[in-house]
Parts: sequence; C-alpha cells; structure tokens
Amino acid sequence: MKLSIVTTLYQSGPTICEFYRRAIEASAAITDDVELVFVNDGSSDNSLELAIALCDSDPRIKIIDLSRNFGHHKALMTGLCYARGDLVFLIDSDLQEDPEALGRLYERLSKGDCDVVYGYQPKRQGSLFERITGGLYFSLVDMLSDGKIPRNLLTLRLMTNEYVRALIRYRDREFVISQLWAISGYRQIGLPVQKRPARTRSYSLSRRIEYVVKHVTTTSTKLLYAVFYGGLGLFSIAGGIIVFFLCRYLFFGVRVSGFTSIIISIWLFGGLTILILGIIAIYIANILSETKRRPYTVVRRVYRAHDKAKLPAGDTAQAPSTGRATG
Repeated sequence: MKLSIVTTLYQSGPTICEFYRRAIEASAAITDDVELVFVNDGSSDNSLELAIALCDSDPRIKIIDLSRNFGHHKALMTGLCYARGDLVFLIDSDLQEDPEALGRLYERLSKGDCDVVYGYQPKRQGSLFERITGGLYFSLVDMLSDGKIPRNLLTLRLMTNEYVRALIRYRDREFVISQLWAISGYRQIGLPVQKRPARTRSYSLSRRIEYVVKHVTTTSTKLLYAVFYGGLGLFSIAGGIIVFFLCRYLFFGVRVSGFTSIIISIWLFGGLTILILGIIAIYIANILSETKRRPYTVVRRVYRAHDKAKLPAGDTAQAPSTGRATG
C-alpha cells in the first residue's frame, strides 16, 4: 500500500521542517511506501527553498511549484492531481492540525465501512467574534447552499484513491473545496479533532467576507431562485393592488392619490425588473459554469530528488485539471 501526504505551502517557512518530520513519523506506523506532495502556492517566504532542501535529501518528496498564488483550495486540488497513493492524506502544513491524527483516521478507515474519514472541530476555536461569525457562516451556507457541509470542517482527511480520482474529475473553475468534498459522495465519516490556534491570521476580515460570498454564489442556485420568486411575488402584489384600486375607481368612483399611484408604479416596475433579472441570472449562471475553461492553476515547475527538470510528459497526465508552463 502506498500513502500520499498532500499539503500546501504558503508562508510556511517556520513550520515546514517540523511538519515534514512529524508527518513522516506518523506515516511510518502505517506503511514504508509513502510520498509527500508539497504544493507551493506562490509563497513569498523561504518555503520553496526549504522544501527543495528536504527534497534533495528525501526522494519521497515531490514539489509542485505554482506560477503564482492561486488560493488554498485550488492548490489543494492541484496536489491531489499529483497524488499516486492508494490512500491520500490531506492536511495543512501550518501544524494547526496534528499530523499524528493520521493514525486515528487510518484506524477508522481500516474498518472498511467508509471511503473518507475527515476531521472536524467539536467546538469552534478562536475569539468570540470568530466563533459567532463562524456559526453565522455555516448557518447561511446551510440555508442557501444546494447541499449541506459538516460544521467546523477541517482540511484534515484521509481518502481512498478511488474517491480522490472522482474528486479531481470536477471541472469547476470557481469552487469551494468543501462543497466538492460533499457532492463527490461516497461514504464519509467525521472524527472530532482539536485544532491548535493559528500562529498568524492568514485570512483578513475582507478575505473572510469574500470567501463567504464565493461559497454562496458558487454553490447555490437557491439564491437565484429566491431572487426570482421574490421578484415574482413583488410583481404579483403590485399587480393585485393595481387591480384593487382600479376596481374601486370603476365601481365606486374612489380616486387614487398621486403619491399612491407613484408608489404602486415603482413596486410594479421594480418587481418586474427583479423578475426579469432573476430569469436572466439563472441562465447566465448556467452559461458561466459551462463556458469557463481556465485551469485550476499553472504549474511552473515540478521538483523531485536529484531531478530539477520538469516532470516528464507521462506524469503530467495525472493532473488533467492543471495548466502548465511550456517554457
């Protein structure tokens, strides 16, 4: 059995060496046949140099150097494209999640009744503001998304190769990886895992808001239909009021004041506009998801021990969703 450990590097200089040591030690209790796939997501510190030094001393390491920062989720998907193991262990390299949790995940997966074992926080960590906003985020996602995701989900997960191959078949160009994990199906079981506090905050408040908006707008059609039915309802109410005032005028001679007629007209045409925009938005959303053909990422170079050239063409076929530099 071969085990692939996949992680991303972004400002990971302070933790990469310890992560490597602990991940190797954790995997040794399971198998000697292991590979480590590091994806450098445009890190501006010395993460790449440290990873290359480790690669020179350990042939089990493979480094995927992206041409720029593409984002955590796209970097994770790129790493999964290069994983060759029968089992794939996905984890962040910042040591907020303990690599030693691999043993617990493997023990649960070995029971044979699931294809994925993932980690989640039994209780959300962080300040009061982070806990409240985190709870609101998951509530909003549950309400608006087409499918629910486990609360307080972590990157940490152990997956079968069959599941990973199914996961990387998705061609979404704008995505939230937790939603892809969920809609890929298979048998998935969660284990409670404690997450250590972050040494540095990697997501600013504006970045978190952007993440929430992206999650809702890339995973939800409910929002579009809510706009559509909201416009339809507003238009119907305005139409009913117009019929009411028109009948009252025709049968009882009660005139309508100018202010009332203006407000009704605004409601009528406002509702009609929202209705039309809702219809168009549904079509645009479908067209957008079908016509985007940008790669997840662009790989600048692939490093292996004693081989600083790019990965041979036969190996690049393992990452069909990833664009590559040709120079």
